[in-house]
Amino acid sequence: MPELADIFRRHGPEYRSKFAGRMPPSHLKAMEDIQNCRTESMGGHVYLCDQCGGTRYSYHSCKNRHCPKCGNESADLWLKTQMTLLLQENYFLVTFTLPAGLRDLARSNQKSVYDLLFTASSEALKNLATDPKFLGGRIAMIGVLHTWGRDLSYHPHVHYIVPGGCLSPDDRWVPSGAKFFVPLRALSIIFRAKIRDGLEKLGLLDSVDPKIWKKPWVIHFKPVGDGEAALKYLAPYVYRVALSNNRIEHVTDTSITFRYRESDSGILRSMTLAPLEFIRRFLQHVLPNGFHKVRYYGLLSPSNRKNLGLLQKILSTDSVLEAILHSSESGTEQPQKPETILCPHCGSTMRLIKTIRVSRTRGPP
Repeated sequence: MPELADIFRRHGPEYRSKFAGRMPPSHLKAMEDIQNCRTESMGGHVYLCDQCGGTRYSYHSCKNRHCPKCGNESADLWLKTQMTLLLQENYFLVTFTLPAGLRDLARSNQKSVYDLLFTASSEALKNLATDPKFLGGRIAMIGVLHTWGRDLSYHPHVHYIVPGGCLSPDDRWVPSGAKFFVPLRALSIIFRAKIRDGLEKLGLLDSVDPKIWKKPWVIHFKPVGDGEAALKYLAPYVYRVALSNNRIEHVTDTSITFRYRESDSGILRSMTLAPLEFIRRFLQHVLPNGFHKVRYYGLLSPSNRKNLGLLQKILSTDSVLEAILHSSESGTEQPQKPETILCPHCGSTMRLIKTIRVSRTRGPP
């Protein structure tokens, strides 16, 4: 079956030759890492079975967060960590989407506009939640940035998982209704105003069509059950990449075909793109270096560690601080250790006989 790495090996040189002068370092690095993932150029180990004499080569993963071969294990670890932060409450999924009229601006100014998207949406939620007319206290939020549609289109939005309740000024937990959190119309107006103010501060407001500020902005709100169900819903968004290898159907010299499922109808369709257009669509979802796509706000914000004792009491766990410290993406990878390898022929434990050093000037990220 064809893989994204095969596409980058086959068509990447032409893409880089045509666009290298305009490609950010994060795009170049993603292409290099993905095409080298689990190949000899990443280094690895050679194992020998003393029972049957068989050998096996085990190459390192690239650990790039945009690689479709990497991420499942990290998603599982992230989910386990978040389980220590759960409240015994109903949870809501709140999704803030940049309107189509701002997407070209966001694509050209990714880091600043993505930061603004997080800031404006989280502050809009917190502002309404602290209003005594609604909840009247501090809420807890986990936000995840997601930039793509299923057909690789550019569609930046932030998902928030929010427990249904707040911490009141007198340190009581006040639950919200099962189907109501804050009024969406008011939330939309505040969010739009904060995006506008933020773009003005960034000096980007003049490049926006003024009509966009007169149109209603849509925010989606959905009850998602208890905390465990909510996190299981969100976890795939944390480490999922724009396209998995199993969706790629055909790769030729002139075209690439992949499957996607329509969001509204659920119908499975195929799309065929020219190779350079396919690569362009994929790379527009590669995040800037060091950008944190998972963020914590309100009661889960690192700035609330001074309230650790109270937070521990609310969450009924003794490991909240450890969870918070390790839950955000640090971008630091631990050195890979030799695996325990079983012989595919006889099932015996294989013995490490050789370490393959990386053949590039730098090691895996």
